[in-house]
Amino acid sequence: MSEAKHWIRSSYSDDEGGACVEVAFTARIHIRDSKNPEGPRLTVPAPAWSAFIAELRPGA
Repeated sequence: MSEAKHWIRSSYSDDEGGACVEVAFTARIHIRDSKNPEGPRLTVPAPAWSAFIAELRPGA
């Protein structure tokens, strides 16, 4: 049985079909396209997600 996930939509996503990214935090980080929630997902370890987000921050 798969664990329930609480998906959070990116603040950069819009309701007009633009960049729609959702993320769920469990023991690993799950990423999906909110326009296709049953489609492919990317799952990464938490440290890799933290490093990715750190690189996105201004001045990184």
